[in-house]
Amino acid sequence: MTLNMYLRIAPVALATLLLAACGGSKDDDASTAYCPVPFTVQSAGRLTHFKDGPGRDPRDVEYEAALNGVGAKCTLRRNQMEVNVLMRVAVSAGPSVVPGQTRVPYFVRVLGPSGQVVQGQDFTADFKLSGSNPRGQSQEDLVLNLPFSQISELGGYRIAVGLKPSREELDYNRQMGR
Repeated sequence: MTLNMYLRIAPVALATLLLAACGGSKDDDASTAYCPVPFTVQSAGRLTHFKDGPGRDPRDVEYEAALNGVGAKCTLRRNQMEVNVLMRVAVSAGPSVVPGQTRVPYFVRVLGPSGQVVQGQDFTADFKLSGSNPRGQSQEDLVLNLPFSQISELGGYRIAVGLKPSREELDYNRQMGR
C-alpha cells in the first residue's frame, strides 16, 4: 500500500471508530425506553401560602410557588433502575412574607403497575425571601431506585410529583382553577 492509499483510508476508518463510540449500548437503550417520565399531580403544580390568621385576600399571601419543570434520567444497574429526578421549584414573595427561611413542601411518589404507591417521600425546597429578595428558584435533584427481576417490569412504574399544599391551600388552588 502506498502512502496516498493510507491517507484516503485513514479518515474513513477514524469516522467509523468515532461513530461506533457514539452508539449506545443495549443498557442505554433500555434505560431510555423504560425510564418513567415524571408527571405533576393535578392541583399540585402551584401553591399559594397565606399568613396565619383568618384573612384570605391577596394582602395575606406569604408566598406563591410553582413547579416549573420536571424531568428524569435513568441508568440501569444490576436488577434495578436508578432514576435521577430533577424538579425546578420557583417561589415569589407575597405582601405578607416573613423575612427569613421559606420552606416550600413537595412530594415524590413512585406508583406501581396497579397504581399503588410503592415508594414515597416528602421534601422541602428552602428559600430566603424578603421584600428586597422577592423571588427564588431551586433545582431539586433526587435519586430513586426501582427494583426489577425482568426488565419489562419497569414499564409499569410511574413517578408522581407535586407541591404539597395543606387542605386549605388545596381547596384554594381548586377554587382558583389551578
